[in-house]
Amino acid sequence: MVSTSQRKIEHLQLCAASPVESRKIKAGFEDIMLVHRALPEMGMDDIDLSTEFLGRKMNAPFMIASITGGHPDTTPINAALARAAEELGIGIGVGSQRAAIEDPAQEASFRVVRDEAPDVFVYGNIGAAQIKQYGVEGVEKLIEMIDADAMAIHLNFLQEAIQPEGDRNASDALESIKEICSLKTPIIVKETGAGISHEDALLLKKAGVSAIDVGGVGGTTWSGVEVYRARAREDTRSELIGELFWDFGIPTVPSIIECSVSLPVIATGGIRSGLDIAKSIAMGASVASAALPFVAPAMKGEEEVIESISLMIDELKVAMFLCGCRDVKKLHSAPAIVTGWTREYIELRGFDAKELALRSESSELQIV
Repeated sequence: MVSTSQRKIEHLQLCAASPVESRKIKAGFEDIMLVHRALPEMGMDDIDLSTEFLGRKMNAPFMIASITGGHPDTTPINAALARAAEELGIGIGVGSQRAAIEDPAQEASFRVVRDEAPDVFVYGNIGAAQIKQYGVEGVEKLIEMIDADAMAIHLNFLQEAIQPEGDRNASDALESIKEICSLKTPIIVKETGAGISHEDALLLKKAGVSAIDVGGVGGTTWSGVEVYRARAREDTRSELIGELFWDFGIPTVPSIIECSVSLPVIATGGIRSGLDIAKSIAMGASVASAALPFVAPAMKGEEEVIESISLMIDELKVAMFLCGCRDVKKLHSAPAIVTGWTREYIELRGFDAKELALRSESSELQIV
């Protein structure tokens, strides 16, 4: 049986070196058009990107999504990511802290994030499959480990179903999440690449979660990552199942719409530019996040990470300027035109544009 720590470094290496993104299904940003304002009537330097998320202020509505931790080789990578987040004043999440519970020697690979980013929003991370075992007390220890501002419970049952060592028991997961929501620390529930439906978003809201990270199809596919691991083990059965489910799930943009249940939404999954961030917020997300684009830069150092993220932030500012949005609040209500496959999805799921506008922060969503 492969240890959790070894699995974490394998995942990181595969994400850095192999094609692990969705193949046929895209996140949906190509179906979203923001209405151009030829007369923005402001200076681009006047734009205010600051936003508040779960009680913490950020310099831009963006976070470095959970990437890694749990192996000695991940410590300098998390340090680089954290220093970049601190420099830019954005949020950051750590990878699953399960490895640190199994082996306390791995705690340093997670603690380094708070050490290097003392002033920014940092969230912890553990799987729904594990919280049944660790309970409230165990999650409290994970929060204390990194002085977390919030705790993310990740749903990765697609990956668990393909991993030979995966935990395939999803029974009572919702009840466990409800129990964890009794903590004073805000709880985020996040998918890891297969999206979250409206039905599940309503259940999570009722359970008491503070925010939902849609983690939709369009970015990294953990089914795909497990294909490479299976291939290396010559595990043909797991490889075939992983290939079949490579693009399974709800794309990011439709999942933002699915999760419009009057909770803060994090748009994750295929966010690759500042324009994607702008479209996410116009569709109803509170903030956006990404992980894969920063893996290779983080292996080189924080300057490369800062360069990658600052470009995206500049792109976001240009998008807001061209839409006449002076601040993030205005961007929430910017007119957004939905076309193509995403429009078909919305219609087939029975979502009405006016209803969506009431449920989300967007007031001018147009489905054409």
